[in-house]
Amino acid sequence: MRLVVVGGVAAGLSAASRARRMDKSLEIVVLEKGGRISYGACGLPYFIEGQVESAGQLTVMTPDVFERDRDIRIRLNAEVVAIQHSRREVVLAGGERMHYDQLVWGAGAVPQRWNDPRAFSFHTDADAERLQDFLQSGRRRTAAVVGGGYIGLELATALRARGLAVTVFEARSHLLHWEDVELTNALLKRLEECRIAVYFNRAVKSVEETGCDLAIIATGLKPNVAVPAEAGVELGRTGAIRTDDRTQTNLHGLYAAGDCAESRHLVTGRPVWVPLGPLANKMGRVAGANAAGHRETFAGVVGTSIVRVGGLGVAMTGLSQEQAKREGFVPARVRIEALNKPRYFRGRPIAVELIADRNSHRLIGGSVAGDEDVAGRINVIATAVSAGMKADDFAVLDLAYAPPFATVMDPLLIAGQQLVKLLH
Repeated sequence: MRLVVVGGVAAGLSAASRARRMDKSLEIVVLEKGGRISYGACGLPYFIEGQVESAGQLTVMTPDVFERDRDIRIRLNAEVVAIQHSRREVVLAGGERMHYDQLVWGAGAVPQRWNDPRAFSFHTDADAERLQDFLQSGRRRTAAVVGGGYIGLELATALRARGLAVTVFEARSHLLHWEDVELTNALLKRLEECRIAVYFNRAVKSVEETGCDLAIIATGLKPNVAVPAEAGVELGRTGAIRTDDRTQTNLHGLYAAGDCAESRHLVTGRPVWVPLGPLANKMGRVAGANAAGHRETFAGVVGTSIVRVGGLGVAMTGLSQEQAKREGFVPARVRIEALNKPRYFRGRPIAVELIADRNSHRLIGGSVAGDEDVAGRINVIATAVSAGMKADDFAVLDLAYAPPFATVMDPLLIAGQQLVKLLH
């Protein structure tokens, strides 16, 4: 039995590794389009910023380690251009055909690209190295970042740290896709402190429009689905691959995981496309187990994310107020600002937003923004949202307290109590 996995980063390698643990006799081959596997793509902006010396330092495991320690064969620079599922074959660029018994498609997503040597997409290690070479090849004074999402704002910070004058162009009126005025204003204030200019409602289509020496195209990703779609794999409402709770597509024996596939949103119960690393790893594990003959399910996600912008940590989970309205909820929302620690322990302000459904009182979303202690607090909210916790229960959680770590009444509990008052 041969398992072929397409994609050698998060979802693909998680699938291959999990399948190996489930079945020691299975032949496993990973086909990776690029020249490197198992690297931390989320660390690439910090390579540009200078906190990581080389893209190679982001590599977690090399092909040799996978082959020696896990008996997983790795093929680099192996692009799959077609799937012939009736014959159980994939076709590689160049014409080579490879048989499979089970197939996991974990080929991720694809960015928008402009045909201009001064325009840079930022999705792979090769993209990061190309940008780094361009920055080092001459004196670059100005940079445009087209798109105010996670990658856009991370790169705006990184380029500013390198001394470039940076301008962000965002086609909509908010940042980070959260559709929240207060959160956008907090980000805008920090970007202005970093002397990064931001223009809203500006859909830029070329480097010339920006007036800068280079442009980062950070206008979002699309799921990499062309090859499986041509083979008859069904796509969902989001444009990503439709899968069941076992990550199997409509074609028996063909699984999809990661940035190319839909998952289930735990708040709405509907399909959602969330191209984030933690989701890709978890979906990949389920796909690998099932491809190896076991039966595991993937429950879904709430879309938890976190980003650092000019030193400000910003994290979100579940639904924003506007998203909740579109999904048919009647949202109640509170946003408070409090110290993360006592003032005498150099406490700093942290903003907490909580959103609940007025009809059920269920917690359905939230955000946290501050210079410190953001990750731990958004994880508490994410846990509550995933569990379907009611606001009344959240407001009385038994959270840890000691002056070096938190205030006696944690900002989460302050926000929870305000939310309960609003609901009642």
